[in-house]
Amino acid sequence: MTRPESELAEALRERRKIISDETSRRDPDQHVKRLQEISERIETLAAALPQPIPPRLAHFLNRRSYDKALEFLCSGGLPVTPKSHEGG
Repeated sequence: MTRPESELAEALRERRKIISDETSRRDPDQHVKRLQEISERIETLAAALPQPIPPRLAHFLNRRSYDKALEFLCSGGLPVTPKSHEGG
């Protein structure tokens, strides 16, 4: 993973932490502010990636499928497998 990709992956991980932070969610205004800030950081880092970026990564970032973008980066660009559904 390149340095820009590592920085993006770290920002994506930080977003996950903010989303799951129970303490942060107790103050909705502050929580939303934190999410806006990390989203802006993600967009800035994504724009700074060396071009061209892999089409699947571009798709995930454009759609704001940030968990899939993180999985793609951490897998070294291997295909992201759809989650299997149990039952049904």
